[in-house]
Amino acid sequence: MADLLSLSAHLPEIDFAAGDVVVSEGDAAGSIWVLVDGSLEVRKGDVSINTITHPGSLVGEMSVLLGAQARASVVATGPCRLRHAVDGKAFLSSDPKITTLVAAGLAERLNFVNTYLADLKHQYGDAPGLAMVSDVLSKLSQHTGPAAQSGSAREPNPEY
Repeated sequence: MADLLSLSAHLPEIDFAAGDVVVSEGDAAGSIWVLVDGSLEVRKGDVSINTITHPGSLVGEMSVLLGAQARASVVATGPCRLRHAVDGKAFLSSDPKITTLVAAGLAERLNFVNTYLADLKHQYGDAPGLAMVSDVLSKLSQHTGPAAQSGSAREPNPEY
């Protein structure tokens, strides 16, 4: 199957320098970016949560799919080039291969979170403050209702 880099070859390319902000937390949903080369840092508030270096990686797909504001900022950590789909929904639905690749990527990330939380529960399930792990695992496996809300008993309204 083709990869997202080849399936996005028709999109315009934009160069970014180190420190340039690609997406700001709170931005309106709509655009999707495809990394061609370089490195990006994903930040939630002042917390670095991920570094993206793999060509063909997407930025903005979760906001587009959820119809929600960007939940994190994405900043170039060095010179990089991205392809820009101004209408992210149109890009996602333009080819079934794109839809399948994005769904597979999201499923892989969800599987990682499920595995991590199950391991956390197995190792520390009785520890104070971790009682919510069971609830989170249950909601992840059965969620079909309204959008999930961030926060916990420890940090009910996180800034990140």
